[in-house]
Amino acid sequence: MKPVKFSTFFFTMLVGLVFQLYPWSSSGVIIRPDFLLVIALYWLLQSPYHCNVGWVWFAGLLVDLSTGSLLGQHAFTFAVTAFLGLVYQRRLVLFNRWQLYLYVVTLFGVQRLLILLLKLFAGSEMPDWTYSLPVISDLLLWQIMIMAFGELTRPKKL
Repeated sequence: MKPVKFSTFFFTMLVGLVFQLYPWSSSGVIIRPDFLLVIALYWLLQSPYHCNVGWVWFAGLLVDLSTGSLLGQHAFTFAVTAFLGLVYQRRLVLFNRWQLYLYVVTLFGVQRLLILLLKLFAGSEMPDWTYSLPVISDLLLWQIMIMAFGELTRPKKL
């Protein structure tokens, strides 16, 4: 693995929080990715010695506190998504690009499903089909993270 400075990790998390809190317009809110989740999940898989489930939980708690949503909602879903991401963390370097994208899309889909279930338990209405659009923008942001900081480290070919 390439060594990553803690300052790089912390700066990208801070940028993710700023983008998460940015006031989006009406059409932008529909497709807005979970910036902090994507960045935290990338660093969790790329550099687990800097980022762990506790950091991801804290990032979700910051999102809860700053957006005024149900306290612990994002913290819980971010932590569950991070844990599921760590289940195959050692094997992800053996995945090809499409398998990795499918795994990451599944993680983002699980997070959106958990948020939906928590909102339904709290008494919200069932959203329409556009509720799942942020999963696509999450994947695009994941690709930007890979282009900026590199793919997950692969073993050397013999």
